[in-house]
Amino acid sequence: MKKYLFVVMALLQAWPVISQKSVAYQTAAVNETNLKAVMSISPYSSALGFDNRYQGVKGSPRLLDTLAPSLVLLKGQSIYYEMEADIDVVRNSVLFMGFSGGGLMEIPAENVLEVIIRRHGSDIVFRPSAMLTFDRKPDGNKFYTVLKPGKYEFIKIPDREFEAADYQRLYSPDIRFDEFRKTDKYYILGTDSVYHRVQLTRKSLGRLFPDRKQIISELYDEKVSADPEADVAALLEKL
Repeated sequence: MKKYLFVVMALLQAWPVISQKSVAYQTAAVNETNLKAVMSISPYSSALGFDNRYQGVKGSPRLLDTLAPSLVLLKGQSIYYEMEADIDVVRNSVLFMGFSGGGLMEIPAENVLEVIIRRHGSDIVFRPSAMLTFDRKPDGNKFYTVLKPGKYEFIKIPDREFEAADYQRLYSPDIRFDEFRKTDKYYILGTDSVYHRVQLTRKSLGRLFPDRKQIISELYDEKVSADPEADVAALLEKL
């Protein structure tokens, strides 16, 4: 075990259980013995059925579609496990490579408190959303990340929608592949302590802030925005 400094993105907010500020975390390299000692893990499989006309799968249910250096804090633990990990945003689980040359394994979101993924030189914190209150509840215990902390907290829930192949029935549209379509969802924390679902558009933001429509119209236009997430975060700082 060692002390390991893992720098968390400055934009991400503090949380009652674990702070997202830069701190020295206690960590341990993950292995079969220490992980199985604290929880049960299971093999990961995303296999889909097919026949000789089936053309495969487009997209992926995984956040990164690769394993990245990560720290994972499990429920009931105070130590972050170091591992190469990814998140399945459909099954709501953390993925990592099994032991002794095994395949991918998964840990369900219910057993996870926090995942810190290092990607392109930055650290991104993800947490299960079960403890949050939503006006339109996500489907399952989705992982979320904070895009803007503080007043009018702005969060993102990465998600995928599965569309099955449709070519076997009579008069089908002859779609011979399954597809995972990106369907990320965004929420803003209101003064009622509820996270409200929004689209990254003037119209949607105006519905949430009816008395701020003028300033929203002046400062944000999704049609010309190169980075709507960053622009909405900047807009919320001015409301």
